Amino acid sequence: MPYVQTSGARIHYELTGPDSAPVVVLSSSLGTHADMWWPQVPALAGRFRVLRYDMRGHGASEVSPGPYSIADLGRDVLDMLDQLGLERVAFCGLSLGGMIGMWLGANAAQRIDRLILCNTSPYMGGPEAWNARIELVTREGMAALADSILERWFTARFRQASPAVVERVRQMLLSTPPAGYAACCAAVRDMDLRPQVPTIIAPTLVVGGKHDPSTPMEQVRSIAAQISGAKLVELDAAHLSNIEAERDFTAAVLEFLQG
Repeated sequence: MPYVQTSGARIHYELTGPDSAPVVVLSSSLGTHADMWWPQVPALAGRFRVLRYDMRGHGASEVSPGPYSIADLGRDVLDMLDQLGLERVAFCGLSLGGMIGMWLGANAAQRIDRLILCNTSPYMGGPEAWNARIELVTREGMAALADSILERWFTARFRQASPAVVERVRQMLLSTPPAGYAACCAAVRDMDLRPQVPTIIAPTLVVGGKHDPSTPMEQVRSIAAQISGAKLVELDAAHLSNIEAERDFTAAVLEFLQG
């Protein structure tokens, strides 16, 4: 497995696609890893060099001591790009990956060619719910959270129609180290990117799910309204819209990246 050592952790990454093609980075949600993007890789890798990675505390990346911050996770991306010799990339992040994307767009604008922010929010409310989640996962592990997370990530219709897909995502959740999950929960808990969103200058696509209870469409629309020239796409999906609305999500991302 290929790794880079950032200033904060050893990060696992995967590069797919033509060496000479433009690079698009895919950044996944809390509790998943690079495999979350399996529906998009075949289509994207035909036109782009796709860089997927496991954020610290997840997948095959190091569980460095927590808590983490969004800035820590964003600097991991910049360090990874530096070590891979990638000066400027497109960046697509979903949920926590989108929070990292907002931080990068505001704090490393010169590195971001195009920005795709999916099912995300610059602020996730007060600390109480996040502290309770951290306490639960620390005490009982990921199995204590998996069912409730999947109910928010996919509509009941999709869970019934696609049980094998939902199970694949469940296994990602269950494989996530509780300490890494808790450390990233702290990053979301402590995040407030609201002042930074209007400073983003990269061409931006904002994607939301019409049935997403985690980052509802009103939050997603607010992001799009605050970024000059941003395009908004609403999908018939809950939180993991790249999986539940795979075809429409992939088409929207390809159209934007090639526009």
